[in-house]
Amino acid sequence: MPADPLHRAGKPQRSMTSQPPSSSGASAIEVRRSTRRRRTVSAYREGDRTVVLIPARMSEAEEQRWVSVMLDKLAAQESKRMLGDAELTERAGRLSAQYFGGRARPASVRWVTNQNTRWGSCTPAEGSIRLSHRLQGMPEYVVDYVLCHELAHLLVPGHGPDFWRLLESYPRTERARGYLEGVVAADRLPHVPGARGE
Repeated sequence: MPADPLHRAGKPQRSMTSQPPSSSGASAIEVRRSTRRRRTVSAYREGDRTVVLIPARMSEAEEQRWVSVMLDKLAAQESKRMLGDAELTERAGRLSAQYFGGRARPASVRWVTNQNTRWGSCTPAEGSIRLSHRLQGMPEYVVDYVLCHELAHLLVPGHGPDFWRLLESYPRTERARGYLEGVVAADRLPHVPGARGE
């Protein structure tokens, strides 16, 4: 596979280094602008840094939009590397510590294939959390939101005001809910003959 022209063409412009959203898995984002890059945008992880490669002529607004798009793409690719139940349990523990002061302590967290109308479920009496296999491959922040939602149920049953106040501690709640609403809406779109290989 040929090397990326950006890496052969001398030193690229670095336009920013910033802190990413908390669930992106990296500690910094570096945007590199290249005069040789015309239309394509790409991104990769470099240690604890996410590098986003963009055309030099891109506006700041386009840059911000593409950084967000590429972070989501990377997160989706990374979450496709199937998390096992043990990793899911560890992740739930980290989320509980970060957003609920460690008070939500699930006894078990696992993937299930029998939830086609819900993203997750929780049995507070048993301390068990189940996530739908349909979440696999979605961005990490979406999986984290569903985990936080179910962790919150270990502390507050039902969906009353106390529950939603508790869940507000997860900073990407609205974005994740929007993503899931989009997935549900896309599933309801009319089927276009021939669109899916028919």
